[in-house]
Amino acid sequence: MSVAVACVAGVRAALEAVRDPEIPILTIADLGILREVRVEDGRVHVVITPTYSGCPAMHAIEGDVRATLAAAGYADVVVETRLAPAWTTDWLTPAARRKLLEVGIAPPVEASSDKNVLRLHGAAVACPRCRSSDTELVSEFGSTACKALYRCRACLEPFDYFKCL
Repeated sequence: MSVAVACVAGVRAALEAVRDPEIPILTIADLGILREVRVEDGRVHVVITPTYSGCPAMHAIEGDVRATLAAAGYADVVVETRLAPAWTTDWLTPAARRKLLEVGIAPPVEASSDKNVLRLHGAAVACPRCRSSDTELVSEFGSTACKALYRCRACLEPFDYFKCL
């Protein structure tokens, strides 16, 4: 393994600890917003993509990336926010989907050609607690802008749904 490849692997390993400030059970790698890591002439370049262009957590994430890498001994770091291609819930890792379910947040429904799913109409969102599909949309916005609030008609529990993008 070359020194450059080892360095990139070390940077990636360090960044595995950076958590999303809005959903701290997920890392930026789980979310798929950690897009690229490269090392050029001793400088570390990290590319991140927000879950949506107005995501207020991006400044905190950039600061956490810098602090994490500084603590790992990487002093010369450039963090680039790249908007294209736009982030999609398809970038969530299987581990992210599992972690969301474990804390009671319904992960996004699988990819669909039905664009109504994007507008939260017609999406069969299963309750993360009892797994019933007998659920209803309560509010298009949940605890964060990237989530919607649903209620399960079977167990009567409210829950967040991570919106499909």
